[in-house]
Amino acid sequence: MEFPSPADEVGQANENARRIPLPGTLNLRDLGGYATSDGGTVRWRTLLRSDALHRLDDTGRAALAGLGLRTVIDLRTDEEAEYAPSALDGTGARAFHVPLFRAETIGTLPPELAAVYRHMIDDRGTAIAEAVGRLSAEGALPGLIHCSAGKDRTGLVAALVLEVIGVPDEIIAADYAMSAANLDADTAQVISRIQAISGGQPLDLGVLGSPPELILEALARVRGHAGSVAGYLIRHGLTQPAIGSLRRALVASPPAGDIGVRLRTTPSA
Repeated sequence: MEFPSPADEVGQANENARRIPLPGTLNLRDLGGYATSDGGTVRWRTLLRSDALHRLDDTGRAALAGLGLRTVIDLRTDEEAEYAPSALDGTGARAFHVPLFRAETIGTLPPELAAVYRHMIDDRGTAIAEAVGRLSAEGALPGLIHCSAGKDRTGLVAALVLEVIGVPDEIIAADYAMSAANLDADTAQVISRIQAISGGQPLDLGVLGSPPELILEALARVRGHAGSVAGYLIRHGLTQPAIGSLRRALVASPPAGDIGVRLRTTPSA
């Protein structure tokens, strides 16, 4: 299959424009097209976010290969990855497994989604920085970040990447909230089964909701650790040059003479 180019999606709602309808996925989206605070724009087809990839068939693998995908960051637990291994053979991408929490930890957390975010931010900063660092390596992009639902672990890492390259919080929150439209009750059952395999207690997933205030609170907590998202990532092992490389790889600068902040969140020709 061929994906429509972003330029073909002009005029559609933002959610529809950036969602990639790939068989075997429910929440595969492009993080391109977002404006940065200095007038740049995140490049299309350069960083994707998704739910688990174990349902991909030959058509799906060929489609991802057609995007030139080079790096896949799997944020799931060891048990999730073993139970539902990614079907990436043939895509040409290099996969990195970077768990954002351990199965034995899930059962010790309160059953609220906000507690999971606090745990990831407070206790898994090194893993978060590693995930971002993998994307900042030379030749790492196009890349894809995923977990089981593509909502929480993926949502947090995607939010930090967007923030550190200059995307404003309100746009980050809007992107995070899109997951709610893509996930349904069947997905909740799958996630519950995976959680059971992983040894975790059921979490209050808010009916798989993704309220924007949750990711805004997460960004505030990250900044509370080190004063800024960049400072948090550097404190946990990323380098300033790596952050610069990530921004150069992901952000297209505005044309000379294009002054002002552009808050476009939908694709344009």
